[in-house]
Amino acid sequence: MIRPATPDDVPSILRLVHDLAAYEKAPDEVKATEDDLRTALFGADPKAFAHVAEHEGEVVGFALWFLNFSTWLGKHGIYLEDLYVDPAMRGHGYGRALLTRLARIAVERGYGRVEWSVLDWNTPAIGFYESLGAGAQDEWTVHRLTGDALRRLGAESA
Repeated sequence: MIRPATPDDVPSILRLVHDLAAYEKAPDEVKATEDDLRTALFGADPKAFAHVAEHEGEVVGFALWFLNFSTWLGKHGIYLEDLYVDPAMRGHGYGRALLTRLARIAVERGYGRVEWSVLDWNTPAIGFYESLGAGAQDEWTVHRLTGDALRRLGAESA
């Protein structure tokens, strides 16, 4: 079963975030807390959203997303920040169902795309995404401004 996340799902989502970070060989990089996720997803003005996959009443997967915007399309889109299904539950259709739900939301709301990043060594995920018809954007490289560099640039006068 796929459904929108509720505040009661936050501990399960954070557990899965930690599992994802371990899988991506970055277990110490997760700084988010339950309070952080609760505020981001369910605060007064949420900017991020999540859906969960349930199996026998237990959250076994999640998709966390937010809106982006394409100036070329002139439309919003969905940026999928994280998609993760517990390894023991893979192969049961939960990942596909989560992406299907996001695609349905995008189509119903007139959004132009659903996009995400995937680590180049994660061949199982890449194969899965390609099986759904997703195409790699090979000419694009992700850049990130964070930490001290972010603070330095943010302190400059415009």
